[in-house]
Amino acid sequence: MKRRYPEPGPDQGPATSRRRIEELGLNLSSTSDEEPPDGGARARVRASSDDEDSESEESRPVFGDMRGYSVPSLQGDSSGDLQVDTLSSKYSMYNSVSQKLMAKMGYREGEGLGKFGQGRKEIVEASMQRGRRGLGLKLKGFDGDLDVDWQEEIEPGAYEQVEWFPECSLEMPQSVELRKWMTIEQRKMEIEDEIEFCDQKLLSSVLRCKSVFDELEGEEMRRARTRSNPYETIRGVFFLNRAAMKMANMDHVFDSMFTNPRDSSGKSLVRDKDSELLYFADVCAGPGGFSEYVLWRRRWHAKGFGMTLKGPNDFKLEDFFAASSELFEPYYGEGGVDGDGDITRPENISEFRRFVLENTERKGVHFLMADGGFSVEGQENLQEILSKQLLLCQILMGLSVIRTGGHFICKTFDLFTPFSVGLIYLLYICFERVSLFKPVTSRPANSERYVVCRGLKAETDPVRDYLFTVNQKLNFLRNSEQDVSSVVPLDIIKLDSGFYNFMVQSNERHAAAQIKALAKIHAFIRDQNLNETCQADIRKECLRLWGIPDEARIAPSTIDPKSKFYELIQGTDPETFSYKPTLLSAQSIEKISHVLDYRCMVAGGQQHFLLGMGKCQIYLSDGGMPIRWKKLESFKTELPRDTLLLVEIIQELKGEGKAQRRISSIHILDALILNGSDIREQHFNQRIQMAEKFVKAVSKRSRSDMNPIRVKEVYRLEEMERIFVRLEMKITKGSCGMPRLSYTGRDDRHFLPTGLHIIKTVNDPWTMAFSRNSNRKYFYNTRSKDSTYDLPPDSITPFHVCHFERLFWPWEDGVLVHDSQTRRNAEKLSKEEVLNFIQDHYQP
Repeated sequence: MKRRYPEPGPDQGPATSRRRIEELGLNLSSTSDEEPPDGGARARVRASSDDEDSESEESRPVFGDMRGYSVPSLQGDSSGDLQVDTLSSKYSMYNSVSQKLMAKMGYREGEGLGKFGQGRKEIVEASMQRGRRGLGLKLKGFDGDLDVDWQEEIEPGAYEQVEWFPECSLEMPQSVELRKWMTIEQRKMEIEDEIEFCDQKLLSSVLRCKSVFDELEGEEMRRARTRSNPYETIRGVFFLNRAAMKMANMDHVFDSMFTNPRDSSGKSLVRDKDSELLYFADVCAGPGGFSEYVLWRRRWHAKGFGMTLKGPNDFKLEDFFAASSELFEPYYGEGGVDGDGDITRPENISEFRRFVLENTERKGVHFLMADGGFSVEGQENLQEILSKQLLLCQILMGLSVIRTGGHFICKTFDLFTPFSVGLIYLLYICFERVSLFKPVTSRPANSERYVVCRGLKAETDPVRDYLFTVNQKLNFLRNSEQDVSSVVPLDIIKLDSGFYNFMVQSNERHAAAQIKALAKIHAFIRDQNLNETCQADIRKECLRLWGIPDEARIAPSTIDPKSKFYELIQGTDPETFSYKPTLLSAQSIEKISHVLDYRCMVAGGQQHFLLGMGKCQIYLSDGGMPIRWKKLESFKTELPRDTLLLVEIIQELKGEGKAQRRISSIHILDALILNGSDIREQHFNQRIQMAEKFVKAVSKRSRSDMNPIRVKEVYRLEEMERIFVRLEMKITKGSCGMPRLSYTGRDDRHFLPTGLHIIKTVNDPWTMAFSRNSNRKYFYNTRSKDSTYDLPPDSITPFHVCHFERLFWPWEDGVLVHDSQTRRNAEKLSKEEVLNFIQDHYQP
């Protein structure tokens, strides 16, 4: 039973107590005078040393920074020797040898060395200079204690646990109700008092910890962060940046939710994996690490659409070394490839939605990734407020292009304000399950988290339209003193106790972890000898768990087309590629004894083998011996590397008369290898189906300047008459006003046909026949006399057999295939003779 939205009630404060803070493992009281725990840093963090076998940390004399311990006083006795009065000999600054040496030189407490005691009386401190600061410079607020015991953090590991918000039982709000939810107030640029969703002491502590680093040099901070983070050395592995590994990390933790999306019952969202692509969108995500990971995992079985802000942080497709960027199509909203990619502009959101729906059969993508962010240097504490519109627009884009049942992942920062929490609440309403998750690949000291949403519900249009209106209002108020302060009333959020309590607990756990991480970096800056010792082991464990090879990032090697061809065919006799078709004649037509074994396609030019080596590196060969490859010039097309096809280069025509346009295009007759996937041994029908899927993945409808790639229309031989219906006489440019025979394809483009390819698709000794009793086709073995309705594996005709046994019926002068033609050559086969032969040999 769905619950309706409750009426607003009295204000409720956060349910966090002192005990709750202690449960988070933090001691936020000022206890700088307390003696620190024995042993200094925890066991797995050691002081770096060139000699790891030297004396232990406990017995080694310590100079300089004493980490807050008392300095011993030196006192003389009656024998003239000095005695050491200290809290513990463990922390003594001098051993007995140094004491005796100083005594022999005449040292007395309170006096300096020298004839007149004029020497230095105080101990010479070790240099405290860090980074490029001037000597003696101390940064305000940095050299003090943070009073946080970061050493009690959980032991790092590769395994992570996901926690979900409770399932939402509320009805989907309607537009009339949603319009009342938006609140506009005076613009607010402070975060310190946002305590509705986090304990005040925790919030103050995390803001104070961040502020400690304000005056610190960037390089000094980065070095300490690198040394202190157990997961730092994972980096990007062989991908272009760390974002790709974040996606690999989260994809594993959420059970391949993105690269193998499933619904709540466990069924794949990609219903037909043989013909349907995995569609995804990647917004605010330049240079494209998220997409590179997805395409690496799914190869050519996925198609991505991307929008990000144009400029230095645009998609860097040329740096996709691990995956084929030809499967990814950037689109920047209004203006298409020439747009600005600003996601806060309503026109861009609407245009990107239209484009994605047009290219996904009006269904939308299976999932959307959003990783938006921008520099807030010097204003880190205001990051949540400064990026509020960015977060809203990423969520709006997700609700605009994700199909029902699809998934969503988006980067967030602090979630303390009612505005941010209200956006999470709207996701909680629109999706089946929602989680707030910080992967180990996200640096522990930053405020970054990801909201992960599974299973978009139906009928979420009211929420999408509402957020679209809120974004318009934010743009309208951008330069004013007013601002949208909330998108969901605080009372509604608080009265949903399941959501509210989870939100508070998530915020407080995240704040506590961030405080410890910041305190740890602080300690590593103050003590340059501290290092994490488990980074290499953690990296190895994580990569193994996530299924990522531990390989270096290298650019794809350059190789000549001849060598690449031999590499792809893997020892196959190259002469099999030089087979010429048998011309159809009165004698050779007798080979077609079993009509159901054959398929046919309309020809429009010479056959070529086409070799794709990535981007515009495309080469052609006519299959002659020896095989020679020639680059496809004056052709603007991109194909993934390691692709081998059998094609025709066709001059397509659109329109008639003076308005007629010629378009050079590639027509695929058969597919051998698709982006490294060898499909030569699969059934011809399967190869054609996969080729059509491949073309969907590589086609870019936003690029009108690119030459199209198509798959030939395949007909059953017994249905050949359907071809002749699509033949007509048209006037073409260069025909001197004389109509010429033309074949019109599926999209109203036509070309001048040259004949018919006839392909045998059933391998001997099997053949296909038709049963009149069952009114079904079946397979019959001419040797064993066995018959079956199921496809026998050994009846599948691989590519080299199809290529060797193919027939070609040339439609040359004297061959009648259209009623308007009158010149007939009696020695050549015309339409009526071929149709009569088919009818005689096929009686259903």
